[in-house]
Amino acid sequence: MSLPDLETSEGRATYRAELKAVGRPFRLAGVALILLGAGYIVATRVDWLAPNQAGIVVAYAAVAAGWAFFVAATFLRTRHHRRRLKEGL
Repeated sequence: MSLPDLETSEGRATYRAELKAVGRPFRLAGVALILLGAGYIVATRVDWLAPNQAGIVVAYAAVAAGWAFFVAATFLRTRHHRRRLKEGL
């Protein structure tokens, strides 16, 4: 691959779309886990669901795993960006 064309607005938009695609499954899984875990925690706090100790532990684990996926996606995108910009050297 060649260096991204960052001189034109069209090139920047293309490169921005490329960067958004890197790690997308990790980001989507992270957001889903965070929302599911947080939703369960909120539901038990406002008495929509009966609080279950094991369920709450699983919900907090889901939120933590979701953030881990999110951080992994950020790491992958940063690594991809660095590699792409070093190609011209």
